[in-house]
Parts: sequence; C-alpha cells; structure tokens
Amino acid sequence: MPLAQIVTDWTRESERLRAARCGVIEVAGERFVQVRLRRFARRPSQAEAILWGRFVHRWRAGDRCWLYFRQPRRHPNFLVLDYVISTCGTGLGTFRGALRLLDDLARLKHADAVLCDVATSRISDRLLARWGWAPHAPGRWHRQFIKRFYGHYPQPDDSLAALLASPRRPPVKQLALCG
Repeated sequence: MPLAQIVTDWTRESERLRAARCGVIEVAGERFVQVRLRRFARRPSQAEAILWGRFVHRWRAGDRCWLYFRQPRRHPNFLVLDYVISTCGTGLGTFRGALRLLDDLARLKHADAVLCDVATSRISDRLLARWGWAPHAPGRWHRQFIKRFYGHYPQPDDSLAALLASPRRPPVKQLALCG
C-alpha cells in the first residue's frame, strides 16, 4: 500500500475501506468528502491534540470535520477513534455525520466496538451516553469511552444516504479568525 490512498466513493470502494488499518474520514457541509487511507496511524500526544485542535478550530473557517481512526493489529475486532479536528463553523450535523460514517466503517469491518479517549471537557458524558457511548476503564487523567456493536450495527438509513449523496469538495478557506 502506498503511504496514502484516497477513497471518494464510500459504497463502490468499500473493499478498500474494509482492508485499511487506519485513515482519516473527512466530512464537510454535512456531506462525505473523502477517506484518506494511511499506512501508519496518526496518534497525537495529549498536548498536541489540545493545542493543534484549538489552533485549527480558531483559525480555520468552514463547516469541516476530520476523524482519525485506526484498527490495532493486536485487537483487530476494534476500531480506535484517535483524534477529531473541526473548524470553527462546524455544525452538529457535520460532526454527527462523521461519527455515523465511523459506525458504518465498523459495520464494514465487522468490528465489535469503537474506543476513544475524550480529551476535552466540552463533550459531556451525558451527550456521549445519548449517542451510544459508555464509560470504559475509568481513570484519573483519561475519559475513555466505548461504543459496543457485537454484530448489531446501526442500519444504513436516509441520514447515511444523504451524507453519501453527491460527494463534493467545498473550497478550503484560508486562515481567518473565527468568532
């Protein structure tokens, strides 16, 4: 596999998605844009996640969200959500759409669960519970959550079809202070 491959059609290129170990799901304007499949996972440090995430969120305009995921070699039945970046104008629909695509990727890969470590306090435990996430391995410095499937995946519905309809590439805006 080259260092990176780009998937722009979720349904036609589902075999490439199923075989990939890690990548980045990009959603903009409540529409799927692409998945950049990578050879190596992007695993930021806690400080990098906070600092770089704040920088992008403050200085990039638009309605755009990136989800970095990986499938650990030691635990092939799980997906890990490593990192989420959003711009200052990202709407809830775009973020939920990206998470919906992650759920569908878990279905394609027959993953048992998706794991994440929530670094920001702006995402509440109550919101995560409403979206199907449960606390996992509680610790003093980390808020780890798991979304279990075990063969019962969300069924493809109209929201997923609308997300995948007419993939488009919105123009990337230059750095501009938001807010």
